[in-house]
Amino acid sequence: MFKTAVRRVRASGRSVPYAVTGLVLVALSVAVAVAGSVVGNVWNGAPYPSADPDAVAQRLKDRSDGVYEDFALPEKYAADPARIHTGACYYRGLRGIAHIDEARSDVRSFGLDWSVPDIPETTARDAQQRVRQHLVKQGWKRTHDGDRAGATLREWGFRYADPESGDQVDVKWNDATTTLFISVYAPCGKVPAGFAEYGWAEADWRPNEQAPGL
Repeated sequence: MFKTAVRRVRASGRSVPYAVTGLVLVALSVAVAVAGSVVGNVWNGAPYPSADPDAVAQRLKDRSDGVYEDFALPEKYAADPARIHTGACYYRGLRGIAHIDEARSDVRSFGLDWSVPDIPETTARDAQQRVRQHLVKQGWKRTHDGDRAGATLREWGFRYADPESGDQVDVKWNDATTTLFISVYAPCGKVPAGFAEYGWAEADWRPNEQAPGL
């Protein structure tokens, strides 16, 4: 009986180092995984969110329609049709050092620039104020104030950003062109493989009031 008890103690004693070794290996594996993730994030930077180009295009067109409606301009002032374009987006993190000024082919920003010509100053400022009030009511934040007046130029404008989506609306007017210029912008997002801007059917925009058949 005594010998049996001794053997059990010895067997139990041998299992302790194996258990400790197993725990150490697990801890090392977790540490390596965490370290690899940290290094990857530092190298690649924050990942870009995925973007569905058609969904983004529709959102920008809806925002443009909203701005145009908020302008509440007399019927004789018509907005020119426009087309959504994409912009360059760059590598993030330390990887960007190896790709300085090199745009990523799989990541794009989106913009829709349009205008309403021949707007008198008072009409333009009233229209801008209505848009500004609506954006504030929706929770958008002003990021730029472009009002300036000098001896040779008067320019009125602003830029607001949506805290949730990162979208921006920029509106400006100057007395040299008497034109309202509007830019609606969506930040960089990773687009699906094979996305081609050329021939993109969803890119065309015209205000609701000018839709074909109306």
